[in-house]
Amino acid sequence: MGEPLTPEEERACLTLARRALEHYFATGGELRPPVRSGPLKERRGAFVTLTVDGELRGCVGYPTPVKPLDETIVEMALAAAARDTRFAPLRPDELERLKIEISVLGLPEPAADPAEVRVGRHGIIVSKGFRRGLLLPQVPVEHRWDRETYLDHGCLKAGLPAGEWKKGAKIEVFTAQVFSE
Repeated sequence: MGEPLTPEEERACLTLARRALEHYFATGGELRPPVRSGPLKERRGAFVTLTVDGELRGCVGYPTPVKPLDETIVEMALAAAARDTRFAPLRPDELERLKIEISVLGLPEPAADPAEVRVGRHGIIVSKGFRRGLLLPQVPVEHRWDRETYLDHGCLKAGLPAGEWKKGAKIEVFTAQVFSE
């Protein structure tokens, strides 16, 4: 992962995500990020997670650095609100009850052994063939999963049977800087 974001940069990311959603609901368009230089212009992978009244309403992101962070945050905030197929699109009346969480990701690295996966520290990407599933590092902590349960859920997210990580599925790990409103 690049240099950690400062608390001020974290706040700027959260403000940008909220402004992007407010702009979308007011105009139907995508906000153009105002940032011109600095850490928010570095290419980084990131996920935006949206919850309303504590219930997940969307979580979408890029696991690898595809775009500058500010552009990724705007795009993924809108994708989490309107295009996460697991949920109905976010409604404007939910904005005031909305909580935004952002995970800025480090680069994924292969795990030579499943024992290398550290619950609470590592996010995981489990893949086999064309199937691929990603879980952010905070997920097993929120659900109180141990390593094996975490890896099983990574397989399930990939559309693979639980335990496939013991049978040749590829495991990658990454770290994340996670912050929320």
